[in-house]
Amino acid sequence: MPAIVGAVKVLSVESSGVFNIGDVLNMSPASTAKTYAGAGSFNTGDFLRVSNKHSQTNTYDKDLNDSNIKSVI
Repeated sequence: MPAIVGAVKVLSVESSGVFNIGDVLNMSPASTAKTYAGAGSFNTGDFLRVSNKHSQTNTYDKDLNDSNIKSVI
């Protein structure tokens, strides 16, 4: 269904951002990231109690490609 859009002011669109006005069938990401972190790294909140006496982060990755992006235009 078509949309009627008034004035639009875009201040910035980052390199992996998407700006769209109108009908869209499919929107896909333009970037990916892989993050390694040890135990308790992404905990958030108040009064956390984390005990990591023997923590290891396994960063071995036997495959060469993880999150491939295929651009379709």
